[in-house]
Amino acid sequence: MDSQPPASPDSQQQTTSKKRRGIGRIGWAVIGAVFFGSLLAIGILPRLSQRSELKAAVKEASTVPSVNIITPRRAAATTNLELPGSVVALNQTTIYARSTGYLRRWYADIGDRVQAGQLLAEIDSPDIDQQVLQAKAELAQAQANVLQSRASLAKGVSDVKQAQANLLIARQSWQRWSVLVKQGAVPQQDADTRYATYQANLANVEAAKNTVNSDSANVKAAQANVYASQANFQRNTVLQSYKKVTAPFAGVITARNVNTGVLISAGSGTSNTSSSNTNTSNTNTSNTSLYTIAAYDKLDVNVNVPQSLSPSFQTGQTAEITVKELPQRAFTGKVVRTSNAIDPNTRTLLTQLEVENYNATLRPGMYATVKFAINRTNTPFVVPDSALVVNAGGTQVATLTKDQTVHYQKVVVGRDYGTEVEITSGLTGNESLIATPTVDETEGLRVQPVAQTK
Repeated sequence: MDSQPPASPDSQQQTTSKKRRGIGRIGWAVIGAVFFGSLLAIGILPRLSQRSELKAAVKEASTVPSVNIITPRRAAATTNLELPGSVVALNQTTIYARSTGYLRRWYADIGDRVQAGQLLAEIDSPDIDQQVLQAKAELAQAQANVLQSRASLAKGVSDVKQAQANLLIARQSWQRWSVLVKQGAVPQQDADTRYATYQANLANVEAAKNTVNSDSANVKAAQANVYASQANFQRNTVLQSYKKVTAPFAGVITARNVNTGVLISAGSGTSNTSSSNTNTSNTNTSNTSLYTIAAYDKLDVNVNVPQSLSPSFQTGQTAEITVKELPQRAFTGKVVRTSNAIDPNTRTLLTQLEVENYNATLRPGMYATVKFAINRTNTPFVVPDSALVVNAGGTQVATLTKDQTVHYQKVVVGRDYGTEVEITSGLTGNESLIATPTVDETEGLRVQPVAQTK
């Protein structure tokens, strides 16, 4: 075989140099790859982490429901309360007859304004007229008996004085004869005669005094009879005065139940007559109700206040009163009294307001609206009515806890404003409430709150 010649030193150096240059290029390539790989890791890894977190958040958001959140607000310190009311007459009465007879004439009809004491009707009552005459005669007879008894008493007093004078003479005569008997000037029999006369006069004095006492008793009895006869006469005179029916107070006649000639029964009886409101004639029958009169200058308005608001009402409080038929008019009423008791059937407090009605604009029986301005120291909270949940557990609201879970809180509802309601207890004001809870928001459910925009 042919052997190759040995390499020269120059060629060996060139080979070594080439190897070194090849190794250097590989190292730089490796370093560059590592450098660019590091840069790539620094830029990509955070993005990948953010993307995974975003995907997790999206996944969690897709499983946790979102709810609109509201905060309860305080109600105004002064609030207007409108309640229905009924206008009634402050003073209304039915006039009855106190004298029996036939109606002679009537002077007032429905709608007439009358003054106190004004003549309304006259009753023809001959029976009571005769009773007055009889009572007057009995009174005169009793007064005559008194005069006679007093005359007898005066004569009795005179007899007593005469008997006492005779007694004095008889006693002095007996005493003188007693002295003469002791002196032997007269016999004892004469002295005894004088003593018997003295005893007889003493008896006469006692009899006269008894007669005076009897006459005095007769005078008292006769005087008592005069008082009785006088009372009977006055009673019949008063009954006779009831023949004229007068108005007990100023007001308006609201009903007339009699016509001329009808038989009137005093005090009691049934009335089958028709009221003049129907313009029908009355038949002759017994009547006790003649008129109905109502005072219009002042009227009462009765209002039933709910139990929850009754502590806010006080005597002297004013209110605005309006009626539908007078939309341009507003009347001022003042609370004058309450029943001071809650009606167990309606749970309301009967409250009466007094309103001036000089022009008779308001009429009894009208339906009115009464507006009160109520100042409240401890004002309740107000929430939308959609936030309430009413179920077997009572009236509740859905609140949101710190860990974003649903919790149902019992509350007590006050006034209802239609779209909003008052919460009198159960809330502190710091709660976050679900604006419109549904059956899906169960107790303990985790939700995503979203502030509701106004």
